[in-house]
Amino acid sequence: MKSVLVPLANGSEELEAVTVLNILRRAGIEAVSASLDGHPIRGSRGTVLVNDTGLEEALKHDFDMVVLPGGQPGTNNLKADPRIIHLVQRMAANDRYVCAICAAPSILATAGLLDGKHATCFPGALDAFPKVLHQSQAVVEDGKIITSRGPGTAMDFALLLVERLAGKAKRDEVEYGLVRA
Repeated sequence: MKSVLVPLANGSEELEAVTVLNILRRAGIEAVSASLDGHPIRGSRGTVLVNDTGLEEALKHDFDMVVLPGGQPGTNNLKADPRIIHLVQRMAANDRYVCAICAAPSILATAGLLDGKHATCFPGALDAFPKVLHQSQAVVEDGKIITSRGPGTAMDFALLLVERLAGKAKRDEVEYGLVRA
C-alpha cells in the first residue's frame, strides 16, 4: 500500500490538510497526519485537528509522498523546523513525491527544491524566490514535485496525488464518489 505523510503545525490551513487526507484515504492510500510536537494543532481558522502521530515517530517510517499544507502561520512553523527541510530534501533525493499547496511551496523553495522548476502557489508566496519558474495554474507538476495554489484548488490537487500514487482509474472512482459534476 502506498503511504503519504502530511506534516501539520499550528496555523496550518485545515481545509487543505483535511481535503488531502480525506481524498487519499478514500483511495485506500495510507495517509498519516503528524504534528511537529505530537499534540493536536489549531489550524489557521481555529479548527483543532488531532493528528495520527508526532513527527518524530513518523520520521521512523518510509513514505512514498510528503504533502505540505499551507496556511499561516502554519507554513512558517513548518519551514522553521529543520526536520521538515531535511525531510523534503531526503524525499526528493530518493525520487519520492514532494508536494505542497498554498504558501507551502515556499518551504520547498527554501529547501532548494524549486530552483529551475515549474511551480504554483498562493499569490505572492514565491515572490522571494526568483529561480522558481512560477506558473498560474491551479496545480503544477514538475517531475515528482507537485504544487497547488490554495484552499480552492485542494480537491484538484488531492485527486492528482491519488492519480500519481494509485492510477487514473482509482482517481476516477474517487472523483465519481465525490459527485463533483
